[in-house]
Amino acid sequence: MKDIINQHKPFFVFLLKFVLFYLIFTLIYKFYLSQFEVQNNEVDNITKFVAEQTKSVLVAMGKDSDVLKHEFEPSYKILYSNKYLARVVEGCNAISVIILFASFVFAFSSTFKRTFLFIISGSLLIFVLNILRIAFLTIALYNFPKNEHFLHDIVFPIVIYGVVFLLWIIWVLKFSGYAKVTSK
Repeated sequence: MKDIINQHKPFFVFLLKFVLFYLIFTLIYKFYLSQFEVQNNEVDNITKFVAEQTKSVLVAMGKDSDVLKHEFEPSYKILYSNKYLARVVEGCNAISVIILFASFVFAFSSTFKRTFLFIISGSLLIFVLNILRIAFLTIALYNFPKNEHFLHDIVFPIVIYGVVFLLWIIWVLKFSGYAKVTSK
């Protein structure tokens, strides 16, 4: 058993770092969310910010848009051309995706500064792209309402997870400690 662990030590180190980072930051995020009472339709501030920024993107595109607190559930309604087309719930704020992204980067960590800067810049990119994703999804739902399932469940998740995957590839090949070892 010890030989197997020693033989595959880089994998086990990666796995341990990934799981620890993911669990710690997921627990921190869950603690943050526990401050809001879902039973009373309270929405966390990050989700509120994402909804408001989505509205700002739509308005900047010259579109009549508004964001309203949902009356019956913990979410925000996105109105586009005076039509309720989308809602922003906690799962739409990209924090879980960012935690997953950062866990992988940390697991393949390089120097502290390089890892920290890549996690921060990648997280900001994911966050901004997620807001754009919600805005474009709203527009797409307005123009193609019959394709809601395809757009929401297939096309737009591919976009956000595709970006995360590309960032992981860039990290491993260009910036991680692994890239330095294998390029010599």
